[in-house]
Amino acid sequence: MQQYFDYHYTGPAFELFGPGHLVALVIVALICSVLIWGWQDPSEDAKRRARFILLAAFMVVEGSWHSWNLANGAWSIRQHLPLHTCSISAWCSIFILLTRSYRVYEIIFFIGTAGAIQTVLTPEAANYGLPHFRAIQTLAGHGMIIIAMVYMTAIEGFRPTWKSVWKTMLVGNIYLVIVTGINVLLGSNYMYTLRKPATASLLDMMGPWPWYLLTAEFAALLMFVLLYLPFALSDWRSRRRAVTTQ
Repeated sequence: MQQYFDYHYTGPAFELFGPGHLVALVIVALICSVLIWGWQDPSEDAKRRARFILLAAFMVVEGSWHSWNLANGAWSIRQHLPLHTCSISAWCSIFILLTRSYRVYEIIFFIGTAGAIQTVLTPEAANYGLPHFRAIQTLAGHGMIIIAMVYMTAIEGFRPTWKSVWKTMLVGNIYLVIVTGINVLLGSNYMYTLRKPATASLLDMMGPWPWYLLTAEFAALLMFVLLYLPFALSDWRSRRRAVTTQ
C-alpha cells in the first residue's frame, strides 16, 4: 500500500485510456448523467446535503494534494499555489457551492469545465500509474470540477448566456496577464505562460512561445462555444415551439 503514496514511485506509468482510466471516465459520466436526467425536483434540504457532499469531496481532494506534497518536502511556492486554470477553478467551485454565486459560476462553467475535461481525458499524472494517489487525485480533482458545474446547472438551475462566453474570455485574459506577472516575479510557470510544460500536451501542437498563447485563445473560444451549444440549441427549440403554437 505504501508504494501507492510514494513520491518517488517506480511502478507502471499512467496508462492513457487503460482500464483504470476508463473506469474513472465512466464514473464521472454516470454521476453527471444522474444529475442531469435522474434526480428530479430535489428538495432544498436535499440540495444542501448535495452541496455539502461536494464541498467535503473538494476539501479532501485539495487538502490531501497539498498535504502529500508537504509531507514529502516537495511543496513549492513556484509550483503549488492554486494559480493553474484547474486549481483556481477547484477553489472557485468551492466558493460557488458555498455562496451559489452566479457571477463566479458563469466564468468557471467555461474555464473550469473546459480545462477539467481536457485533463480528465489526458491526465497529467506522468509516471504515477493507477492506483497511485497522484493518479487518483488528478482524476478525482478534475472530475469534481465537471460534476460541480453540472450540479449547479442541472440541480440549482444556473445556466450561462452568450454574454458569459465573452465575459469569460475577458476575465481569462486579465487573469492571464496577472499570472504572467506572478511568474516573472517568482520564476514560476503557472498556466504555462512563459514556456510549455516539460511533459507532452496540446500546447505542443500550437507552435513555439509566445505564439502558442495566441493559438490557445482561439482553442479556448472554440471550446467555450461548444460548451454553450446545448443551451443555444435548447433556446432555438423553445423559440420554434413558441412560433408554432401561436
